[in-house]
Amino acid sequence: MSYKIGLVGKPSVGKSSFFNAATMNDVPEGAYPFTTIDPSIGEAYVRVDCAAPEFDETCTPNVGFCSHGTRYVPAKLVDVAGLIPGAHEGKGLGNQFLTDLNEADVLVHVVDFSGETDIEGEATEGHDPRDDIDFLEDELDMWYLEILEKGIERYHSGYDGDEKHVEEDLAEQMSAFKIDKDRMKQVILAEGLELDPETWDEADRESLAREIRKRTKPMVIAANKMDKPVAQENYEEIAADPDYDHLTFVPASAHAEKALKNADEAGVVEYDAGDSSFEIVGDVSEEQEAGLEQVRTFVEEYDGTGVQAALEAALFDELGCIAIFPGSANGKKDEKGVFRDCFILPEESTTEDFAYHLHSDIGDGLLHGIDCRSGRQIGSGHELGHRDVVEILTTN
Repeated sequence: MSYKIGLVGKPSVGKSSFFNAATMNDVPEGAYPFTTIDPSIGEAYVRVDCAAPEFDETCTPNVGFCSHGTRYVPAKLVDVAGLIPGAHEGKGLGNQFLTDLNEADVLVHVVDFSGETDIEGEATEGHDPRDDIDFLEDELDMWYLEILEKGIERYHSGYDGDEKHVEEDLAEQMSAFKIDKDRMKQVILAEGLELDPETWDEADRESLAREIRKRTKPMVIAANKMDKPVAQENYEEIAADPDYDHLTFVPASAHAEKALKNADEAGVVEYDAGDSSFEIVGDVSEEQEAGLEQVRTFVEEYDGTGVQAALEAALFDELGCIAIFPGSANGKKDEKGVFRDCFILPEESTTEDFAYHLHSDIGDGLLHGIDCRSGRQIGSGHELGHRDVVEILTTN
């Protein structure tokens, strides 16, 4: 499967700039609402330490690329339409936003931490980034609540004589969020609720909707424009606020990432996406050098521009995904190359899951796997770890 990372946030916070910095695609940028009207889908990358050097090999990637021992594995990045308060009621481009958003497995919420855009995306000063964080979560919660209420109606309208299980009706109504009846039951009980909507008051339903949303649409906050001092001040205060302990914050500057990638393409600097340093190798004017040194100060202080880090926090930390390399335990090399693939799998994936990920026929004929580092045989139910190198033995 190919995971989709949804890039969300109000207008004019640098979402399109972030998208362009991550994918180097030419999506229109602009400091006005609804720069992005249709969802833009691009190929971004997440970094994985390449396994090839451990086997004294040089990899030949089939997709993505490798640079200085770091494998850049493709992931889909979706920049959806601008959001304003009231989106769940259809205001602005709300309905389009919510439809596009539902395709995402995990969200990166780009927030202007400089406070230079108000809640509508208009230019201002002194805006509190907390308002942006809160309004997006509230909009999503209200969206989930509306669908949850329909599920409750579905439960109440069931045919007489049928045995009713509320978790089944709610899960079916909310199936678009990839939640099944077992997980729904788990969430209901975790909220301390009975399996009977008649006993739930308004606050219970709102709390349940919020918890379902948090579990099915995990989110990372990309604290954008952190190259500005006022944004850094806001970040220190907000990241330490206990009200936001449930969120992961990543300091970021889409502007700095784009500048470094442009400079690298022009041969002015040597820079690998996500690195916390770069080297000036081309001829630059004093003004250009001063600008690059400002960027250097930022990336060294925050261990990179944050664009790569936000994507990786979403995929690996929030979703818990793991990267798996297909390998050969006996050292036999594929004539097409070595370590050609690196696959991103869900957490707790097993040898059998990996076999079926490769191909249904391979899964159907699975005998066992081999851990290529140790040479040990691993069974079909063996849970794989991040960066495992596995050979699959199959009758097919």
